[in-house]
Amino acid sequence: MDGKVIVVTGGLGALGRIVVDEALVRGARVASVDHAPTQVPATPDQLELGGIDLTDAAQAKKAIDAAASHFGKLDALINIAGGFAFEAVADGDPKTWQRMYALNVTTALNASRAAIPHLSRSAAGRIVNVGAMGALQAGAGMGAYAASKAGVHRLTEALAAEQKGRITVNAVLPSIIDTAANRASMPKADFTKWVSPKELADVILFLASDAASAVTGALIPVSGRV
Repeated sequence: MDGKVIVVTGGLGALGRIVVDEALVRGARVASVDHAPTQVPATPDQLELGGIDLTDAAQAKKAIDAAASHFGKLDALINIAGGFAFEAVADGDPKTWQRMYALNVTTALNASRAAIPHLSRSAAGRIVNVGAMGALQAGAGMGAYAASKAGVHRLTEALAAEQKGRITVNAVLPSIIDTAANRASMPKADFTKWVSPKELADVILFLASDAASAVTGALIPVSGRV
């Protein structure tokens, strides 16, 4: 990925940091866009843009434009920003559904819209979204989250059709990601069966690479070791 410029939304989170680090190792230049604050100084290879509310279209555009301006171009957008809620449908808070849609669908939509003009000028423009295997068949307590991630899947397919021949658009659908937060919330689970952030990052960065030029509109399950 030498010379590629990548924007990673949610780039300061558990998965985002791994994707950013792996992209840098492979020779890419990376901008992390996140709601969390940051005071890390910019370098020729790395830029952190913190305090960004990607549910706001204007803020998303300002951040994407700043990244493209800093590096002089944009080749790939990786949409990792999102959220999770576990709540029963019958007695849950209706606002949870709005929050899940905003965090998972609206963030990807706003970032993608802002990035498309820049990606269209790349010889190999890429968008990679993060969906969820749990959105293929929702279990109890997963209604709001699964519905929002299903929205990410449909967004991916629609964008892929609209941008075909110009930008590839794909999504990874992870099972449970092996993070410290997930281990803490499910201490009795078999962590060896979860997908590691590194495994997931490898698939994401493949889809963002030149080697994936023939893949678009794909929803790729990433389940880890079974």
